[in-house]
Amino acid sequence: MDRRPSSPVNQRRRRTDGVTKITRLQVETDRGVFMISVAARLANMHPQTLRMYEARGLIEPQRSPKGTRLYSQEDVERLKRIQEMTAELGLNLAGVERVLDLELQIDEMHARIEEIEQQALQAQVRLAEELEQVRRSFRAELAVPYRGGLELVRAADAKSPFPNRPTRS
Repeated sequence: MDRRPSSPVNQRRRRTDGVTKITRLQVETDRGVFMISVAARLANMHPQTLRMYEARGLIEPQRSPKGTRLYSQEDVERLKRIQEMTAELGLNLAGVERVLDLELQIDEMHARIEEIEQQALQAQVRLAEELEQVRRSFRAELAVPYRGGLELVRAADAKSPFPNRPTRS
């Protein structure tokens, strides 16, 4: 699951010396904080439905040390989404499972594509650097002949474009 920034979950007002203070609590969206009754109320469904979804593997709440189910805000959003798929789209729970599995596969593929694109970009940069090194190493050895057109010739093999003239003494 992705880590989203904490979001305000609750606001409490406290009176201290006649002054009202508002305290905002920040809770990570993937941290289990709601007991089953609260999560069921937030998702607008019966607690037994949450137990059934858990048994089907559609939701996996965290557990307290004593074994109490603890639902996160992300779990509640997932429950709402499952309810939307069953009620509004008419999917059965097997269909919901399939949709959620396919979405997970798509997310994994997107992550893999991003990874491959990053690797390709790094390879492209490496190749450009190597090409520049090769160009620099051949620059000293290569010369374009005056009459030769587009061919590259090693400087040692290049002929003078001027005919040999007899030397004057």
